[in-house]
Amino acid sequence: MQHRLTRTFRSVLTATAIAALTTGGLALSTGTAAATTLQAGSCTAGVTGVSGDTVAITGASVKALVKAGAQEAGTLAVGDWAANDIAKVSTIEVGQVGSGTASTQVSGSAIGLAVAKALEDTGSWGLGIDRKKTLANVEKKVAGNCGLTAYASDYREPTSSEQPATQPGGSTGTQPGTGGNQGKVPGTLPLGTGSTMAPPPDYSNIPAATPGVALPPGARYGSAAPGPTSPEFGILGADPNTTQAPEVQNAGNADALAAGGQPANSVQLPMLLAVVALAGVTAALVRTWVLRKAS
Repeated sequence: MQHRLTRTFRSVLTATAIAALTTGGLALSTGTAAATTLQAGSCTAGVTGVSGDTVAITGASVKALVKAGAQEAGTLAVGDWAANDIAKVSTIEVGQVGSGTASTQVSGSAIGLAVAKALEDTGSWGLGIDRKKTLANVEKKVAGNCGLTAYASDYREPTSSEQPATQPGGSTGTQPGTGGNQGKVPGTLPLGTGSTMAPPPDYSNIPAATPGVALPPGARYGSAAPGPTSPEFGILGADPNTTQAPEVQNAGNADALAAGGQPANSVQLPMLLAVVALAGVTAALVRTWVLRKAS
């Protein structure tokens, strides 16, 4: 009977161990499958995944940049051959989605380095006589035109818990300026970003006019206001020590003067000459008109 119980107990232990190993294997496989590869549509398009995901681009998305970089290298490289070879690469890993942050920047230099490495691995015949120089120029060309952002969908904003400050002795402060619990001190406001308290401003001593009542300048602000209570402006030239203004006089007197040696209403020589000239012109016109009629 005891032997049978021992065999049963061993069977239970074996089944339990097998179940534990199976569960652990499933957990490991699940953790491995959680990390996926995010394929960006271009070398400048953003992608969204979870932390740890791999970010990749296709070789076809940088085909034009590889062609331009190879042709501009000056190494007799054939840009079309290099571009066609990189286009055959389906996946070029350029980075990962970071953890603990909402987004991760994949720089252009990282993309350029990955593209140049993938192009070198293809063994392309279009890299010219100096393969290293061509690859360096392709890397530079891609780096200057690429760059993308990887967003983490599992990122959560951290929550901060507010805790009251503790004074020496273990008690929380309840007085202004002691850095304690500010909510227990009525009539005080926080000063800056610290815990020092300042009294609220008092505007009761600022003078103000009563609405709807027009007051003279001297009575608007009362005697407490600095400066003159009723500014006034006198007349230019008046004595400030006297209250009577001086008489207003004209700036000067002017009279018309008659020409010397001439009577008051005589006709001058220029007027006579003008009349004689007008008479001569009129006579000439009349003579010309009469002669034309006679002829």
